[in-house]
Amino acid sequence: MKTLPALVFDVNETLLDIQALTPFFTEIFGTPRAMRDWFAQTILYSQSLSLIDHYQPFGELGVATLKMQADIANVACTEREIARFQHVMKTLPLYPDVTAALTQLQDTGFRLFTLTNNAAATQDAQLQHAGIAHFFEETFSVDQRAKTFKPALKTYRDIALMIGDKEQQFCLVACHSWDIIGARAAGWDAALVLRPNNAPLSLGPQPTLIGNDLSEISRQLISRYAG
Repeated sequence: MKTLPALVFDVNETLLDIQALTPFFTEIFGTPRAMRDWFAQTILYSQSLSLIDHYQPFGELGVATLKMQADIANVACTEREIARFQHVMKTLPLYPDVTAALTQLQDTGFRLFTLTNNAAATQDAQLQHAGIAHFFEETFSVDQRAKTFKPALKTYRDIALMIGDKEQQFCLVACHSWDIIGARAAGWDAALVLRPNNAPLSLGPQPTLIGNDLSEISRQLISRYAG
């Protein structure tokens, strides 16, 4: 019987649809594009903080980036609006392909985990709200051990230490090329899900698998590792 890699899933935008934030950003900034700008800036500054070994929880960074964005646009962003933003982040909807794909992978014998930049409490709230927490053997956050954000190599390498099985192989499932690059550099396989507004980067370490949605990724994973 083939040894299956542990599948480690990114959460925001891979499993949960961050487009649910768009109405909030449209209301505050007057354009739906503001949501994508905020997300890109939050990732940029998470990586900036990682480079200087200065860790702040991802939720705090997200709020700080939101406030910075509001200052730049010269618009008001009240504490009440920030609380609404935080609520939406914790209640992001599930992509419709997720439950069936996770069920298929679990039934095939894959061990399922998560790895997120979110704080552990935020991730717990998200997965419970989405109704998928039971699929995962363990759920990991960078704030539990690494204290540095993906795609820093330490975040992926620490997963093996926390699982405690030196022989276990790993495959990241994510929709962000920057996350794929980090996992591949750490020696993992990686499956890139082509969620809207995401695409492969032609430079650097490349994904092992690419699929248009999680259902396609699930079929490819089963064919490659269990077929």
